[in-house]
Amino acid sequence: MRFAPDLLRHCWFLAGPTACGKSSVALALAERLRSESIEIVSLDSMTLYRRMDIGTAKPSADERCRVPHHLFDLLEPSQDFSVAEYLVAAESVCRDIVARGGTPLFVGGTGLYLRSLLRGVFAGPPANHELRQRLEAEATSDGVESLHRRLQRLDSVTSARVHPHDLRRVVRALEVIELTGQPMSAQHREEPLAPDQRPTNVVWLSPPRAWLYDRINARVEQMLAAGWLDEVRSLLAEPQPLSQTAGQALGYKELIEHLRGERSLAETIELIQTRTRQFAKRQHTWFRNLEECRPLPITGDESAAKVAASLVGQVFNLP
Repeated sequence: MRFAPDLLRHCWFLAGPTACGKSSVALALAERLRSESIEIVSLDSMTLYRRMDIGTAKPSADERCRVPHHLFDLLEPSQDFSVAEYLVAAESVCRDIVARGGTPLFVGGTGLYLRSLLRGVFAGPPANHELRQRLEAEATSDGVESLHRRLQRLDSVTSARVHPHDLRRVVRALEVIELTGQPMSAQHREEPLAPDQRPTNVVWLSPPRAWLYDRINARVEQMLAAGWLDEVRSLLAEPQPLSQTAGQALGYKELIEHLRGERSLAETIELIQTRTRQFAKRQHTWFRNLEECRPLPITGDESAAKVAASLVGQVFNLP
């Protein structure tokens, strides 16, 4: 399943690790290039969820008024959402934007979404809920790492791309093997489009690691000061339980565990900071390994407007 190549060439992409300032740069870029009628499209798997606002660093109401935003607050926290469904929704939104004479600007840090937009995604067989429940029960009793080791034996290529703690993707890969008798990697080889079919404006912000890690540590504390823990309490009080995807969201998972008495708040804050730094490192790997995606090194001292100006001059080749 692929995003239509003719439409893809109308799209721009601004990716980067968490906390690197992507959203501010996107707003500055949209306001600098008003003639392009830029509209922002979420490239983040968690900002899709309603009422998961603080921990996902969603743009504020004021920011959404300044520039149109799409694919935010699309789902209830009780819903799951596949990459294939994301591609369908994104293509529909982008067709509308282009039909109005605008430019879709994808902004976010979900490397899997970016790769799928640029290279397509293997849809695979429909979900088998009985099989998934069995595999998830095994993960609960034996640990998700045991499932990942099984995946490594059966499909080493896919296991190398999936983090050992990413239960949803490990289960899906094992599900495909059991339902089709073939590893996912043998059924779908994600190759780049030919150079003349690729979008040309694909960039990721590459900041210094030490600066980024300091930003991550500070932002986790700022989110908690802004009421993140109360946000999680409210989600847990809703009639429908959190979906597997929403419940595993970085930070939310750890705060849920804290509210269940598994560790102190101080320990939880430190764990969220550590796991967020680890996640940012994996994001670097995702973007660095996409040949379609050009890095734009930043120091962290630049204003959003200055980074936007660099994008215009060095990447997008606009006046």
